[in-house]
Amino acid sequence: MRGDRVERGGRSLRVVLAEDSVLLREGLIGLLGRCGHEVVAAAGDAQALIAAVEEHGPDIVVTDVRMPPGFQDEGLHAAVRLRESRPALPVLVLSQYVQRTYASELLDSGDGTGVGYLLKDRVGQVEEFVDALSEVADGGTVVDPEVVRQLLRRRRDPLERLTPREREVLALIAEGKSNGAIARELVVSEAAVGKHIGGILTKLDLPPADETHRRVLAVLAYLRA
Repeated sequence: MRGDRVERGGRSLRVVLAEDSVLLREGLIGLLGRCGHEVVAAAGDAQALIAAVEEHGPDIVVTDVRMPPGFQDEGLHAAVRLRESRPALPVLVLSQYVQRTYASELLDSGDGTGVGYLLKDRVGQVEEFVDALSEVADGGTVVDPEVVRQLLRRRRDPLERLTPREREVLALIAEGKSNGAIARELVVSEAAVGKHIGGILTKLDLPPADETHRRVLAVLAYLRA
């Protein structure tokens, strides 16, 4: 399995892991090791996380949100601080919670790439987590649709530049729906959906990228505006 996963992910990653639960932390260390990656440091609190990154210069950080001493948003706040000082540092949040105060700030850090936010209870398979890890480490953006939905609820005024139909399409993109699924739900052609998506991407001034990544960036741009 070790060789297979490294081959699929493209490279072995040096990981700094921050998780206060000893059992989960040890389990993730073992899992990442079996998948060909190396946990160079495992932290149990936010300060230890920051110190470990400074010492080891990892390829990626994996962190929980709630950590000692307050069990509020210490891990996520530390991740935001790390991205402020190291915008290119890939960070994958793996948590049971959506911490709204800093989630948007983290997803907006750097240029919005090399960042992810997954909910522990919604990661269905080991492969899903490991693939997300590799994607974020390679500069991709991976966000659980439930995280997006909770952040979208905070918004009172949608982007004025988007038409009502474009807002509908963007909301369905945020739910992880394909062009075909969006077309069926809105009872329009896939060509019409593609046209709306093109309008959204143009109005949000998104940089060139592959289609999947641009769809994620469109949702994040909507959250940031």
